[in-house]
Amino acid sequence: MITAYDKTYLGCARTAMGRMLDFAVYELKFKLDGFYDMFLVSGIADRFGKGDFSLLTGMSGVEIAYEVLDRSNISYERIKPRYPVDRSPEYWTGWALAYYQWFRNFSFAEINRAVPIKSILSLYNPYHEMDIRQFCDKMDEMYKKASPETALKRYRLVAGLSQSALAKEADISVRTIQQYEQRQKNINKAQAETLVKLSKVLCCDVEDLMEKVS
Repeated sequence: MITAYDKTYLGCARTAMGRMLDFAVYELKFKLDGFYDMFLVSGIADRFGKGDFSLLTGMSGVEIAYEVLDRSNISYERIKPRYPVDRSPEYWTGWALAYYQWFRNFSFAEINRAVPIKSILSLYNPYHEMDIRQFCDKMDEMYKKASPETALKRYRLVAGLSQSALAKEADISVRTIQQYEQRQKNINKAQAETLVKLSKVLCCDVEDLMEKVS
């Protein structure tokens, strides 16, 4: 498993993400999904997701929230932040999401396409009382449900090939292709030779055919 960045920064990332969303919602008075959309398009999300230490260790969640607003050309009045003892559902949402993004090495935008931020918030009960790995399992389930087609099938359709045509050109059995597309077999465990044959016919890299959540 290749994580998004060194685990050294993960604790800071989770705290910053949680605090950013909590501050944006409860003190800056933004709607959660509206602010998160700004976070995604501001460029901050990409830097955060790649483990930019100048963000994760150099800025607080409050400072990152203001940076998102600055990059979004939103006018605002700086306020003195409160530091509530209790963690809000929005704080947990950011805290848990930062872990999942690090763990799966997806971009925040990619996660959002499959599981929007408000859907993650809805998991607060009961997942805030569970181990973070159980939250990750649930996120994987939701991600797969939102992405029913495998990468292999998507590339095959783009190439305009039927399963039988792909099988013939790649010299692989139709049944094998069907099993990979129906997730009856895990393509991530396929032999390298099989993946190379498929990628050559479909004009893509081997990595493009791998399932990110298997």
